[in-house]
Amino acid sequence: MLGRLFHLTAEAVLLSAVLAGIKRNTGLQPATSKIQSKELRKYIDGYLSVGEWVLDTTTVLMNNSSYFERKH
Repeated sequence: MLGRLFHLTAEAVLLSAVLAGIKRNTGLQPATSKIQSKELRKYIDGYLSVGEWVLDTTTVLMNNSSYFERKH
């Protein structure tokens, strides 16, 4: 049961990071302003901000690693 919960949490974080990457590269993002419930909108915005944090943190870690390089 605990393994399944971890797996679902990891997938949710990865999906949030993918959505953050799409937002950064294309400008497209979920239209959370159309959600009627302020409480639900707050939670979804928080979920999406986790993806932004994961993307930022991963970028910093990769930038500081000798295993990755920028190609122009």
